[in-house]
Amino acid sequence: MKNILAARKGFYKELFVLVMPIVVQNLIASAVGMADVVMLGRVDQTSISAAGLAGQVMFLLNVLFFGLNSALTILASQYWGKREMKVISRILGIGLVISLLVTMIVAGLAFFLPYHVIRIWTDQPELIEAGAVYLRYVALSYIFLGIVQPYLTILKSCERVLFSAVLSAATLILNVILNYLLIFGPGAFPQMGIAGAALATSISWGVGLAVCIVDFVRQKLIPRNVIEMFRIPRALVKDFLKYSLPAFINDAMWGLAFNMNSIIMGHLGSDIVAANSIVSVARDMVTVVGFGISAAASIMLGKEIGENRLKEAKADASSILRVTIFSGIIAGLVLFAASPFIPGLVKITDTAAGYLRIMLYVNIAYQMGQIVNTVLIASLFRCGGDSKYGMVLDIICMWGFAVPLGLISAFVLKLSPIVVYILMCTDEFAKMPFAIHHYFKADWIKNITRDNMEMKG
Repeated sequence: MKNILAARKGFYKELFVLVMPIVVQNLIASAVGMADVVMLGRVDQTSISAAGLAGQVMFLLNVLFFGLNSALTILASQYWGKREMKVISRILGIGLVISLLVTMIVAGLAFFLPYHVIRIWTDQPELIEAGAVYLRYVALSYIFLGIVQPYLTILKSCERVLFSAVLSAATLILNVILNYLLIFGPGAFPQMGIAGAALATSISWGVGLAVCIVDFVRQKLIPRNVIEMFRIPRALVKDFLKYSLPAFINDAMWGLAFNMNSIIMGHLGSDIVAANSIVSVARDMVTVVGFGISAAASIMLGKEIGENRLKEAKADASSILRVTIFSGIIAGLVLFAASPFIPGLVKITDTAAGYLRIMLYVNIAYQMGQIVNTVLIASLFRCGGDSKYGMVLDIICMWGFAVPLGLISAFVLKLSPIVVYILMCTDEFAKMPFAIHHYFKADWIKNITRDNMEMKG
């Protein structure tokens, strides 16, 4: 094991400093998700199913944020290696323009047309009614996140990960507290049920935005001239379109395809929807280390590449991949140990509980493929300036394989919901051989920064 995890001197210290705040942040986020599931699960199965379906809007936005964050990190981390802070400020400007444009449209649809939105995922009246209530109360949080996410991404790209982790942790803990107060209504608080869970999310991220605004005014790392932030040179826009846009498209297309799974299951009954809502949170909790490694790798390698330490970046990429595989094995063992106890945490039907038990064991293997592919495609390839390969691979595997397989198995062959779910979980293993092959070609690492004179043009 020692030889397998061997790395250069100082590697694990650097990785640990970056990974741990991100892991804590992701773990708290997953714990909040689990708390939401448990609390709504104590109300009734309709609430947990409706919240899971309505939460697909947030899932799609999180996919947008993940793609946008990856896109911003590709450029920002390399310019951080050159300490070009004015350029980094303008990269933040690009992120804010894109993020706010999308989130304001989505928030408007969720608030003014919630019934039309929730019908995308289900045709069951009780789920539509409850889901529409949730969307209307949670809509404002989308806009708040549209500002917070790009800002925190730029801070993390500049290795200021502690602030991001502390803010996210505090915001999510506030969310849990407000969930309890507004869902169940103890004392003078109103008992709002599913609406309370949504309102708690909006309030907590509103507080998070206020903290970010105060921090931006007080910090001295990024230039605080907002007008200059949005004076984005054409060369930077060109680089964003060339190197970062494919990553953004990649995650958007992946998210839409993955969301098709929820649409398919939303038409197969509330039992499979409830089970999927629970297993998704359980999977998120055990993969926090793997996804933390992915985020940290983008920052670490991007900085090294920006400093033209390409040989060291290549060696560190190999070490990161080995650590990722090891973390996936540990995550699988943790999920295996926890699986017998998870169904007892919520009030669901016997059928849903049966689905859940099988789905938990399926995800022992699935999460491994998900982590390895994420590190390869969304971290190593992208920070090396090669985001097009992952985009093409994901689009082909998701839209040419996984989505058709789910649709055919559900609506043509009419297989049982659990068989449909298992078949839809094969997508990660369909793409893994191609991603690994591309990694070993080792032609994906390159410095994509421009010199300061070009950025002024």
